[in-house]
Amino acid sequence: MPDEVDLTTRRVRNPWGQGERLRTDILDAAVGLLSELGGEEALTIRGVARAVGIAPASIYQHFADKAALVRAVVEYDYERLSAVMREADESVEPDDAVGRVRAQIHAYCRFAIANPGHYRLMLGNRRLTGQEPGTRPRGPLLPIVEAVIAAFERCERAGKRLRLPSERAAVMVFVGTHGRVALYHSDRQGNGADRILPFVDELISLVFD
Repeated sequence: MPDEVDLTTRRVRNPWGQGERLRTDILDAAVGLLSELGGEEALTIRGVARAVGIAPASIYQHFADKAALVRAVVEYDYERLSAVMREADESVEPDDAVGRVRAQIHAYCRFAIANPGHYRLMLGNRRLTGQEPGTRPRGPLLPIVEAVIAAFERCERAGKRLRLPSERAAVMVFVGTHGRVALYHSDRQGNGADRILPFVDELISLVFD
């Protein structure tokens, strides 16, 4: 039977040339449903189509299958995470290099706490690409790590003494933060969210001389 959609919720067709807008609408709907459903297993093409107000066939014009849609959602979520970390960084006075590090890591933690389903999906789909000889591996998580490295490099340029090289300090803080967030998510009762940011602040302080 052909796919059908409730005509009362049918989406107004985008004008010619605005296919990218429909793609974004599909991703927004998938992100919203993922938050409600708590995992990708319950996410369906029909459910996303219903949320957007289009026929399921319209989704296949942008995504080959559910797996492709999920990969796009992961990339979209990483873009959202990058944006909130960048905004947090820019909200701090430019000459407060350490404060900018702290703001970025706090933003990362808040995103992970507020979006547990997305966070698990993101960390489960972080496969690296471009690993040919002589090239640097790439993946959706790496720009996040690179932003933290850049923040620590700013600290060095500002005269803030580190106990170890800036890249190692950044990776240590990031991995420690991720581990602390993972412990929080492993607690089915959701206890300990209020202890994450103090832990991060202490972790950051330990890498400075």
